[in-house]
Amino acid sequence: MKTLGLTLGKFAPLHKGHQYMFETALREVDELIVVIYETDVTPVPLQVRAAWIRKLYPTVRVIEAWAGPDGYSNDREHEIREEQYILGLLNGEQVTHFYSSEFYGEHMSKALGAIDRRVDEARGVVPISATMVRSDPYKYREFVSDIVYRDLIVKVVFVGAMSTGKSTITEALAKRYGTTFASEYGRDYWTEHQVDRRIDLPAFDEIAIGHLEREEQALLEANRYLFVDTNAITTYMFALDYHGTAPELLTRIALENAQRYDLFFLCDDDIPYDDTWDRSGDQKRHVFHKQIIADLKQRRIPYITLRGDLEERMSKVAEVLARFMPYSNFFGELTDRGSSRLS
Repeated sequence: MKTLGLTLGKFAPLHKGHQYMFETALREVDELIVVIYETDVTPVPLQVRAAWIRKLYPTVRVIEAWAGPDGYSNDREHEIREEQYILGLLNGEQVTHFYSSEFYGEHMSKALGAIDRRVDEARGVVPISATMVRSDPYKYREFVSDIVYRDLIVKVVFVGAMSTGKSTITEALAKRYGTTFASEYGRDYWTEHQVDRRIDLPAFDEIAIGHLEREEQALLEANRYLFVDTNAITTYMFALDYHGTAPELLTRIALENAQRYDLFFLCDDDIPYDDTWDRSGDQKRHVFHKQIIADLKQRRIPYITLRGDLEERMSKVAEVLARFMPYSNFFGELTDRGSSRLS
């Protein structure tokens, strides 16, 4: 007889305790179903949380429960609603084992006619809860998979022309917020490989890949925020400037960059130009600045302009971060409130 396991929850976020339960179930049954509920206890959307499970456990059947009862309760009316909802989702499919680490395992297993399989109910094997992780993901980093953790970090990128203060503000903000930053890989690559201040077209793909790798390393060590100096969109603009075209891989990565970051800040060209040997002059900076703005508009990427000295710029960023909620309709909500202070 085929054995079919079932577990359910919000997985907000998914942590190593949940994973211990999944892996226990996968050793004991032929197939496992995970029902994941929509919830407002986290801003992370249901699809994102479901994707964590699918990526980590490709053999698990994940069911997204958009209309399930809210919360957990031992009130019998709530239990009946949940039982009826789960039975409706299963549509007659017979579950043999119900997995949980909570009190609701008793009533759900009875309703399903399944074995009540409690896993680490006392949290002795994996001493963690989703509430603890939500309170401070960085503190409980060891209990969260890399796939999950990267989606709990607010990714902030600074774009702009050369000599507009991107590197300076990126490092300063990382220090102020006690987190990591990703420096501009392209600048390091160019310094090492340039010949007569030029690099060939394929090199721009290498820059895009190298920058993403640098970002990913910093992201997994970040505390709440990751600050990023430049991205593939700027690399793409440099490729056009150098060669009049951009390689295919860089073009694709630049397109994906629109969804990679939570916030885009454009560093204005209102600060003094630092005329180092590797730059092409202030006039070039002004032209490139206009081109970057046009490209952001063409890609429909909302951005916030930073002007003034370093402290003024950092104050603007701090104001935005204080109001920003991940996965929210941030700019739409600003418009709804009639705010123009962040423009």
